[in-house]
Amino acid sequence: MSASSSIWVKICGNTSLDDARLAAEAGADAVGFVFAPSPRRVTSAQVVAITSHLPPELEKIGVFVDSTFDEIVSIVDVSGLTGVQFHFEAAFGVASRLRARFGPNFRILRVVHFGAGAADKAHAIATDPSIDAILVDSRTATAVGGTGVTFDWELAAETLFRQTAAQKPMIAAGGLTPLNVAEAIAALHPWGVDVVSGVEAAPGRKDPLKVRDFVAVARACTHDLNRP
Repeated sequence: MSASSSIWVKICGNTSLDDARLAAEAGADAVGFVFAPSPRRVTSAQVVAITSHLPPELEKIGVFVDSTFDEIVSIVDVSGLTGVQFHFEAAFGVASRLRARFGPNFRILRVVHFGAGAADKAHAIATDPSIDAILVDSRTATAVGGTGVTFDWELAAETLFRQTAAQKPMIAAGGLTPLNVAEAIAALHPWGVDVVSGVEAAPGRKDPLKVRDFVAVARACTHDLNRP
C-alpha cells in the first residue's frame, strides 16, 4: 500500500555502543556494522556487546563483502543482527537460503554500484523475492562502500530509480551528508537513505551533531513510499 510516510534511515559503519545509541536516539530506523576490510570493520564479539543494549525495534544490519553463506550465518547468530547487506555478487540462492534460515522479518538488502550496467543488475535483483530492497551506492578503486562520493542523482533517477522502484524499494547511499540528503531525496524519491562517512568525525567515529541533523533532515522529507 502506498502512503505518505517518513523515509527509512540507516546509519552505517558503527563501531561503538555510544555511536549506535546516538543513531537510535536520533530516530534512525537501522544501524549498520561492517564485517569486511574497512577502517570501520568490527567483529561478532564487538557487535553483540553493542546490539544487546540497543532497542529491539532498531534494525541491526550486517554489511558483508565476499562472505560465504556459512560465514554470514555464523556472524548473524553471534552478533544479534536483524538483517544483512550484500556488497558483492552473492552466489545464486544465498538470499533465499538466508530467508529460509532467518524468516520473513529478516531484512535482506542487495547493493548495486551506480555506473554502466547498474540498471540491468537492479532489474535482475528486483525479480528475487528474497531481496527486500536495493541499495544504490557509489564505489572507488579502493572501496565498495563508505566512499563519501556521490553519483549522478539526476541520471540515476532517470535510468535506475524510476524503473526499478516499481518492482523493489530503493535505498540511496554514497556521499550523503546532512547538507545534501534533502536534494538527493528530491531527485531520487528513494524508499530509504543510508549514510556512513557523511556523519563521521573520523572513520568509525560518529559526529553527534551530524547524525542528528541527517536524521532530522531526512525525516522532514516525505513522499509516497512503498514500504516492504
